[in-house]
Amino acid sequence: MKFKLIYIAFFTSVFGGFAQNDTLQNPYFKSYNDKITASVYYLDTSNSFEIASDNTDPKIYVNLIPNRREQIGFSLNYKIIDITIGFAPKFLGGNKGDSHSKNFNFNTRFYYKKWMQSFTFINQKGFYISEDNFTAQLPQMRTTKIGGSTSYIFNDKFSFKTLVNQNEWQTKSSGSFIPTFSFYYTNIDFNTPDSSPGDIYVFTLMPSYFYNFVISDRVLIGAGIGLGAGMNDIDGDTSALYQADLNLKLAYNKDRFFGFATLNTVSFAQDDKVDPRLNDNIATVKLSIGYRFDPPKKVKEVYDDVNKKIGL
Repeated sequence: MKFKLIYIAFFTSVFGGFAQNDTLQNPYFKSYNDKITASVYYLDTSNSFEIASDNTDPKIYVNLIPNRREQIGFSLNYKIIDITIGFAPKFLGGNKGDSHSKNFNFNTRFYYKKWMQSFTFINQKGFYISEDNFTAQLPQMRTTKIGGSTSYIFNDKFSFKTLVNQNEWQTKSSGSFIPTFSFYYTNIDFNTPDSSPGDIYVFTLMPSYFYNFVISDRVLIGAGIGLGAGMNDIDGDTSALYQADLNLKLAYNKDRFFGFATLNTVSFAQDDKVDPRLNDNIATVKLSIGYRFDPPKKVKEVYDDVNKKIGL
C-alpha cells in the first residue's frame, strides 16, 4: 500500500475564542469544548466537473472526475486547535490513477456570535473522463479551488456546530433559517499543448434552512437544504448561475463516545442557455467514530498560558 499524506491542518483563529452562544447555559445545547476530542474517519470527497454542450445532437455530457477521492485519517481537537492527518491509500476503490495523482482538501469554520465563516481549499491533480461506458485518463489535469461562505444563523436555539463537528450536541429539536453568501475561485488547467488554464469566479446568495431532529438523548438526524443563484465568470464571460446545497447527518452521542455519518454536497450549475456549460460539484461523504477525554493537566496549563498571552 502506498502511504500518502493528504493533509495536516493546524490552525488557531481569533474567531474561535467566541462561541455561537453560551452553550453551557443554553438548554438546547451541550458543549464539549473543554474536552479533547479524538476520532478516526473515512472520507470520500472531491471537486468534479461536468462539461455539457447543447450544440450537438444528441447533447454531450462529459464528467471530469478526480482520480483520488477516498481517504482515511485521524483528527484531534481541543478548543480552537484542530489537527487532522489523512491518507489516500491506493487499495481504496475510489482512488485511481498513478502515484502522481493528488487530492489535498482543507476545510474549516469560524464562529462569532451568530455569524459563521467557512473556508475551503481544494487542490487536485489527475482526472479521468467518464462518458457512458467510455473512460480516459487525464493524468496532468490540475484544478485549484479557494473560497468560502458567510452565513448568519437566526435562531439562538439551533446548534450549527452539531452538524459540522462533535464539540457540541443539540439536546432539543430546533431549526433555523440561514442565509449564505458564497464566493469561489477555481483554476482549471488541462496541461495539454492545445489548451490554456481557465479562471472561474462564482458569486452566489442562497437562503437555506437547517434542522436538528433529536430522536433521543443519544441519537439525532440533522438536515439542511439551500437553493440560491448568482453570477459565474469564466475568463471574462459572465452568465447566471444556480446553487443547490444538501446536508445530512445521522449521529450517535455519549459524553465520551460518538459516531456519525454525513453527506454534504455543493452544486453549481450554469444557465441552460450557456454553451458549452461547465457545472461544478463538491461532494463529501464522511464516516467517523471518536472519543472525548479530559486534557492532561500540563496540556491545559500550556493552552491557558498561550491563550492569555495572545489575548483570546
